[in-house]
Amino acid sequence: MPTLTLADPPTLRLLSPVNLHRSTSISSPFFCKPSRNNCTGPWRVRCSVAGESTISSSKVGDGNNYSPVDCVIVGAGISGLCIAQALATKHGDVGSNVIVTEARDRVGGNITTMEGDGYLWEEGPNSFQPSDSMLTMAVDSGLKDDLVLGDPNAPRFVLWNGKLRPVPSKPTDLPFFDLMSFPGKLRAGFGALGIRPPPPDHEESVEEFVRRNLGDEVFERLIEPFCSGVYAGDPSKLSMKAAFGKVWKLEQKGGSIIGGTFKAIQEKNNTPKPPRDPRLPKPKGQTVGSFKKGLIMLPEAISKRLGGKVKLSWKLSSIIRLDDGGYSLTYETPEGLVSLQSRSVVMTVPSRVASSLLHPLSAVAADALSKFYYPPVAAVSISYPKEAIRTECLIEGELKGFGQLHPRSQGVETLGTIYSSSLFPNRAPPGRILLLNYIGGATNPGILSKTESELVEAVDRDLRKMLINPNAKDPLVLGVRVWPQAIPQFLIGHLDLLDAAKSALRDGGFQGMFLGGNYVSGVALGRCVEGAYEVAAEVADFLSQYAYK
Repeated sequence: MPTLTLADPPTLRLLSPVNLHRSTSISSPFFCKPSRNNCTGPWRVRCSVAGESTISSSKVGDGNNYSPVDCVIVGAGISGLCIAQALATKHGDVGSNVIVTEARDRVGGNITTMEGDGYLWEEGPNSFQPSDSMLTMAVDSGLKDDLVLGDPNAPRFVLWNGKLRPVPSKPTDLPFFDLMSFPGKLRAGFGALGIRPPPPDHEESVEEFVRRNLGDEVFERLIEPFCSGVYAGDPSKLSMKAAFGKVWKLEQKGGSIIGGTFKAIQEKNNTPKPPRDPRLPKPKGQTVGSFKKGLIMLPEAISKRLGGKVKLSWKLSSIIRLDDGGYSLTYETPEGLVSLQSRSVVMTVPSRVASSLLHPLSAVAADALSKFYYPPVAAVSISYPKEAIRTECLIEGELKGFGQLHPRSQGVETLGTIYSSSLFPNRAPPGRILLLNYIGGATNPGILSKTESELVEAVDRDLRKMLINPNAKDPLVLGVRVWPQAIPQFLIGHLDLLDAAKSALRDGGFQGMFLGGNYVSGVALGRCVEGAYEVAAEVADFLSQYAYK
């Protein structure tokens, strides 16, 4: 996550996290009224509800058995695939004998890139921050030439009092941006320096931490919409320590956000830095990245490199601890039941799935994992002609920027909107604007009771309040993707629950059983990749100490 200081405001990474790793009617005749399973109507619309895949009545085979492996990674989403690749590229001496299994018939988890009619759009995570870990994974996957980066100078906007207002992108912007009042800026500055109430003796929510340190305006106009955009969450319940740990640690280290920032800079300057991989590109400024044909290129490239090590349509039905310390995993597959034996296992499936699978091994770990909350989110991809954009929202005659966030207090239901066709090239035909909108989240779980056309209507109605001309034609709907359980919420107590699950496995003698995925590493796509390298290092360390005898 970006460092929340006045010199480095939050970027507009709507649900990127999304990185998502395992995710009133309009009278116009152009609005279809599809059911959840019957998306028909005059609009060209691709509607779907995303959920857990299941495998239908696999018949028992003749006991298909594989040779023992070093590690089985359960889940071929971005975390699972990146762990496998990290083991191969960084720890090939101990962790190259790996199998990745996936219950669905495709890789990528919630990464869902669609293409058609001259459009390319995302229906899950939409972009990533190009950290060195993320760039290393892309380069190792053979995608260096396919990387695309957004303009670092492109503005981000927040809706406030009916107007889209730019967020400051550099220190020189601070005196001039109109998203906050002058007293609000002073309050934030003094608070960042440490002139504010001391920390309480309990775990603070994001709202408590920000209001105490930076004041009400920073929370209401910057951080609250940022939480809605990244986590689709409720900042009064999100844990500052768990959700924005880097910022939380600044106050712990330096007595204030500014003090902690200076200490972190000193520590960085005093720590010898290894030479940067010369293969990696050098992004400029605060930007986000993707690939020429969308995010799906990364999981597909990794899967191609892993080849036969990736097993699709394999549904894990049981895990048994063996006497020699390894594990036996039984799968339902299209070919029948398959048994795998492995020295280690990494669970990268959603926490609720991991809970069910691990319950026979450790009821305590399973109970902790079952308590994480994933609210619903819908991704609504729509297109308007360029002339539908309000004149006051154009910069040099064009819609420029990353997108916009909408505080819950501003009377709109949509969490935020990404300017997809402005952010990356070749995402829409000439003369068309492609917008990716997210709606739902922890404060609006009622989206599950709405039809796809009702979701489109809500988004279109919101956009006409600030971005789209009220009399513009109805949008072209490209896709409505509903994720019933989308993004894990890092609520107060999240880290305690995670520690309880890990401790229960460790204390129960289940060495070699690891937990991974976005509820462990963080919800942003880049954090999932960083977390994959961390888990791969843990697995490699275990395998180097407990090799087969």
